[in-house]
Amino acid sequence: MDESRKTGQWFSEVSKETCPGQSFSLEMDDVLDQRKSKYQDILLFQSRTYGKVLVLDGMIQVTERDEFAYQEMMVHMPMFSHPNPQKVLIVGGGDGGILREVVKHDCVQSVVQCEIDEEVINVSRKFLPSLSSAFEHPKFKLHIGDGFEFLKNHQGEFDVIITDSSDPVGPAEGLFGAAYYQLLKNALRTGGIVCSQGESIWLHLDFIKRLMNSCRELFPVVDYASISIPSYPCGQIGAILCGLNPQTNFRSALRAPDEHTGSTWNLRYYTPRVHSTACILPLFAEKELFS
Repeated sequence: MDESRKTGQWFSEVSKETCPGQSFSLEMDDVLDQRKSKYQDILLFQSRTYGKVLVLDGMIQVTERDEFAYQEMMVHMPMFSHPNPQKVLIVGGGDGGILREVVKHDCVQSVVQCEIDEEVINVSRKFLPSLSSAFEHPKFKLHIGDGFEFLKNHQGEFDVIITDSSDPVGPAEGLFGAAYYQLLKNALRTGGIVCSQGESIWLHLDFIKRLMNSCRELFPVVDYASISIPSYPCGQIGAILCGLNPQTNFRSALRAPDEHTGSTWNLRYYTPRVHSTACILPLFAEKELFS
């Protein structure tokens, strides 16, 4: 069982399953919302140095200070690796940050989000407007329900699918298995791309290796991109990228934001140079995942 505790005015993230033997703590100024949904415990607090913080089942999902690193890389790496992504699906992502970045692409004609827990969306709408602003976008359609069931009924429809999930416990556990990636593959159009939260090389290397090996049985191109984000365990998280087109190269952006786009999009992490180096991993991880 994951545990979280408040020691005085501190929140401590403790998970025996996803990051055993370590903890990450943030000083709290105020608890803004705390509720239990049908699927998980939800906590939203104002921190001293990281802005507002969203916590699900005791694990930090988003902080206002560093969320842009995760959102930008999870979206723009797959989107700029596709020649013309018109139809996009987001699975999870109830805080709205992934959606915020997707709709910046003018080529997108429609974006659907499948989120199982509507309460996460409600909390984000109320307390995290910097992330949830795109929920009113005209190209957006929200579906509340299970991602597995949604994918079964929408085959061959999407150019890019982004899975923004919490760690592989609780309601997100099924989003890290071979059966789920088979459904993702079936839901893609020709040349489609999948990007999924891929855990940390410092904590979950064996798990990542098994998952990537399963993906290689389904997709001709599979890669892992590293993202630096201090509020996640060990300060690092990854994106697993899978492509149906054998010519897809996730280590070189096929398209890129121009100077005007970069300024109007308010990008703070993603650049074409960051894109091109994100899949260059430390030697221990490179050996384990690609040899």
